[in-house]
Amino acid sequence: MNIFVSNLNFKVRSEDLKNLFSQYGEVLSTKVITDKFSGKSRGFGFVEMKNDEEGNRAIGELDQKDFEGRNITVSVAKPRTEGGGGNGGGNRGGFRKSNGGGNDYRD
Repeated sequence: MNIFVSNLNFKVRSEDLKNLFSQYGEVLSTKVITDKFSGKSRGFGFVEMKNDEEGNRAIGELDQKDFEGRNITVSVAKPRTEGGGGNGGGNRGGFRKSNGGGNDYRD
């Protein structure tokens, strides 16, 4: 079972999540997501637990509980969608491509 954890204290590391969730069952992996440029935590992460029963128990016990000074949100992770996020396609930054000239008028 994959679990999404958000509102993490920026000091929390993957090993901290593993220690927290191990109280509820076997943890296969943990990952705190970091900014690819600065390397700093983005305040959320993922935990993979061996079975659904243990995962659901962890979610029920830990959702909205204080962890390292913040009330964390814990839920079942939603499957990744094709493309992995971004801004939804070709319209980057809100600018339309134009044929040049002032108006983008077509008959």
